[in-house]
Amino acid sequence: MSNKRTIEAFFGSAPKRKKTQVDAVNIDEANVETSKHAHYPHPIVDLPPSMCKEISSLPAREAKAINDQPDLDLLYFEPYIPEYLARQLFQFLRAELPFYRVEYDIKRGGFETHIRTPRWTTVFGLDETSYFDESGRVIDRAAGVPAADKRYEKYPPRPLPQCLNVLRQSAEAATECRFNFCLVNYYASGSDSISFHSDDERFLGKDPAIASFSLGARRDFLLKHKPPSPSQGTDQKSDGAAAGSKPLKFPLGNGDMILMRGATQSNWLHSIPKRTGKNQEDGGRINITFRRAMVKGGTENYYNYNVGTGPVYRWDKLNREMRVYKQ
Repeated sequence: MSNKRTIEAFFGSAPKRKKTQVDAVNIDEANVETSKHAHYPHPIVDLPPSMCKEISSLPAREAKAINDQPDLDLLYFEPYIPEYLARQLFQFLRAELPFYRVEYDIKRGGFETHIRTPRWTTVFGLDETSYFDESGRVIDRAAGVPAADKRYEKYPPRPLPQCLNVLRQSAEAATECRFNFCLVNYYASGSDSISFHSDDERFLGKDPAIASFSLGARRDFLLKHKPPSPSQGTDQKSDGAAAGSKPLKFPLGNGDMILMRGATQSNWLHSIPKRTGKNQEDGGRINITFRRAMVKGGTENYYNYNVGTGPVYRWDKLNREMRVYKQ
């Protein structure tokens, strides 16, 4: 049995030594337990048992139901993870996960626009039509044989590593929802953001539940009701719902979690706006969202827009920034 590195050793100060790029980016994984898969760019260090035990006992506080506006259904855990544990988890995940800065082209108003994602992203998971066997192969759930789909070949799916799966299990127990995907966003500074949008893609099914965790710096989470679409015309019900709603702002702190469920995604938009001034609490924020994709199109979409085909980045502890990972 290999010797496991303790959480104290991970966060404790290391002996002074010459600073090199290898030392800055890579952690010596010889004496730690890791999650491995053919499509991970590198082994991902497991959380120590003591930390897993604490996560399994969460949430730290009961949720507050927020459903006093049209089409809104939220559970707000303030916090879900106690601050000391959230701080450790933030530092751990930022150091151990692979991240990407995805770029892609889209057409808007008849014009092609090049998008460079204004945050760091990574994703793990597989849609409901398939599952991973013990060796990590993708198996078709209905046929029970290795899945043969070109979308899986173009964007190879990968299972949740242990360090994220333990939080998924906790979230499922606390919310009675099921999740098969985990998206992680890293906002390095106040200039990183995500514009107003809703997670209402068809591949998530009707009334999807999204569990959204915040770690690190406090950032505002904004919600506003969708305006009536042109196809709705003069639908008085839609007009009334939008007119009767008020924008919401949640200053999400380290360890908070919001579950968006029911009709929320179909009718509300949410965003993390840019912020001025220096980020607090170690200069960055990680957002972890769990969700459930129902069809193969969901797997293709998530990997396309959150992994893409660009280089892998890892956190450089010495220079305190994301840098291209070199094996």
